[in-house]
Amino acid sequence: MTDKIDNEIVPLHALIEGKESRAVLADMQLKPENLPKIFSTDPQAVKLGAKPGDVIKIKRRDYGNAYEIYRLVVEEQ
Repeated sequence: MTDKIDNEIVPLHALIEGKESRAVLADMQLKPENLPKIFSTDPQAVKLGAKPGDVIKIKRRDYGNAYEIYRLVVEEQ
């Protein structure tokens, strides 16, 4: 069975906090609620111990290009 959390095709997820989170949002001129969402029950959020209101950085690679995206952790409705 394949591990859905630590599989090599799953992009790297990291919890960012405090100054780094505020700096990223300020640089992108966004408020946290403007970020795409990720549920606190998502396997990666659970693994990181993320709580609603936290920001998760996801490092992706497409066609040789690396980039980072950010998600706001929210409660599942």
